[in-house]
Amino acid sequence: MYEEKNEVITTGCKVPAFELETFEPAAGKFGRFRLEDALKAGKWTVLVFYPADFTFVCPTELADLADKHAELEKLGAEVLSVSTDTKFTHMGWQGQERLLKNVKYAMASDARGRLAQALGAYDPVSGLAYRGTFIINPDGALAGAEVNLNNVGRNMEELVRKLKAFVYTCKNPAEVCPAKWKPGEKTLKPSEKLVGKVAEALK
Repeated sequence: MYEEKNEVITTGCKVPAFELETFEPAAGKFGRFRLEDALKAGKWTVLVFYPADFTFVCPTELADLADKHAELEKLGAEVLSVSTDTKFTHMGWQGQERLLKNVKYAMASDARGRLAQALGAYDPVSGLAYRGTFIINPDGALAGAEVNLNNVGRNMEELVRKLKAFVYTCKNPAEVCPAKWKPGEKTLKPSEKLVGKVAEALK
């Protein structure tokens, strides 16, 4: 588990090694996720933090994530939902809440909130995580970070779009992806020739 205190991991920085206990719905058993293992396998890591099991917006988000899980896996990502609940609570919730019946990704426990704190996604008043979405690239750097208050759910379609863009730019480092970019659409190659002429380049 991540042990450092009072240190927030910022976008672009390496994420220190961590491990989390998990409930694995696909196998119906407990497991463990290690960032080191994902990096050795050359995988992206997608962490979807949410406040708590047996709440209200959370199962709608996790159901949406379940619908996008296969697509995220095809992009080379290891996907985990994460809260400060225990693996036992995850198991009980997934087995009871019908919205979670299609969840196959690992449900991880950040029981002391240390990883959430390190990523800037922890509410010290409630002791729960905010709705934080984090993308770690295969080099171990934090490529994407988004943290929202807990009263508004996320759209996992945008998570898929962003991961596709990150995967593309990782393979094509000289290019950048404009707003709303999707595979097959035009990208940009920053240079002095492009300054003030982005509209023309996107035609």
